[in-house]
Amino acid sequence: MNILIYLIAGAIVGYVASRIMKTNSSQGLLLDIVVGVVGAFLAGYFISPLLGIGTINDAITIPTMLVTLLGSIVLLWIIKQIRR
Repeated sequence: MNILIYLIAGAIVGYVASRIMKTNSSQGLLLDIVVGVVGAFLAGYFISPLLGIGTINDAITIPTMLVTLLGSIVLLWIIKQIRR
């Protein structure tokens, strides 16, 4: 059941991040999920310890979703820089 929750949260966060970074026209739902999940991993390893906020594995709350969103935005920024 947890994997389903992670996929739904990843899809939502990935979609919002792609709208913020204006990459939503070049990616579909599957890439939104991948961006959200990979962004959550990035946030868990790099951003969460810096800010002292738990990860999405601890609980799905507003602060953890914002940290995951930040990780997804950073991931999309890196991808945009590589594609240039």
